[in-house]
Amino acid sequence: MTNQIKSGQEILDEFFSQIANIEGVDQDVAEIVLKLYQEDKLTNINLSNELGKIREKKENES
Repeated sequence: MTNQIKSGQEILDEFFSQIANIEGVDQDVAEIVLKLYQEDKLTNINLSNELGKIREKKENES
């Protein structure tokens, strides 16, 4: 039996690909986080900007 050790990149890729399946995670937020990660743009500023857009959208829908 051989145990394959995953690289840090493989662990991150797996986590972000499954983020939408985590219980309690908002689907809009999960999509934004995954998109930013895949585009290599997951930074505090970009995430804050995108979350602000989601917040505004949800406020306007109410």
